[in-house]
Amino acid sequence: MTSLAVLLRQVFSSDGHRDRVVPPTGYTSILTTATSGIMAFLTVFALALSFAADRLGERWSDALSDSATIRISASAQEQDAQVERVMEILTTTQGVKSARVLSDEEQRMILAPWFGTDLPIERLNIPRVIDVTLNGEDFSAKGLALRLRAEAPAAMLDDHGRWRMPLVKAANRLKVLGWVSMILIVVALVSMITLAARAALSANAQVIRVLRLIGAQDSYIATAFVRRFSVRAFVGAVVGTVFASLVLFLLPSAEDPAGILTGLRIQGVEWLWILVLPLFSMCIGFFATRRAALIVLGELT
Repeated sequence: MTSLAVLLRQVFSSDGHRDRVVPPTGYTSILTTATSGIMAFLTVFALALSFAADRLGERWSDALSDSATIRISASAQEQDAQVERVMEILTTTQGVKSARVLSDEEQRMILAPWFGTDLPIERLNIPRVIDVTLNGEDFSAKGLALRLRAEAPAAMLDDHGRWRMPLVKAANRLKVLGWVSMILIVVALVSMITLAARAALSANAQVIRVLRLIGAQDSYIATAFVRRFSVRAFVGAVVGTVFASLVLFLLPSAEDPAGILTGLRIQGVEWLWILVLPLFSMCIGFFATRRAALIVLGELT
């Protein structure tokens, strides 16, 4: 905390004589501010992607982790007996909270996207489906599957693991992609600020030599460049962050069924990450410029 306070004091403390060392305008000023703003804008969306992927993975995992289905494929004469036997098995299975047989109307609604709403289910030998609600971690899918195989051969258990895990993995990969994007953005920002600082220092080489002749220390000269470029990075990041936040705020809400990209909206404490982006950009500008300044000043004779 003390180090951050010292950094802020060095950046925002004004020294009119020292500030004149760095030209207030020019392509380096525009380049630093614009780059910081663009990178902050992209970082906000990378953060939003990571947060949205994390929420999506949790939602997919929770939605399918507490349920299972049993499909009974048998002849019309055996189907009712098999359903009754499976229900008896489920009543004595540990970890099963409840179970119910889906009605013909419910199965018709499930098949409607493929076969329409007029499918005559009562005339077809369609497998019966039992919806099972699980309770706690005591449930053993393998144990229940073995028992069904022995006592109700026509029944097949699906604990949704084959559907849940790929979805969760996909969400985790999206999350990793968001963080990798942020790392690349930081690398690009450091590179651009370093190039701009080196260009400004090289353009003022003659001024730096004169300052040295009158007794100015390299630390004094470097601080002038560090302060100017840190402020530029901070201002650009503020503009980029505000603009990106407005874009995210204008996205459709999650309740809008016709909206797209609804999951990218920042929620709750996630906004704290957005608020610290300008300070983070300022720190990047501070250290990148300081390193570049010390290197260039060491090269100048």
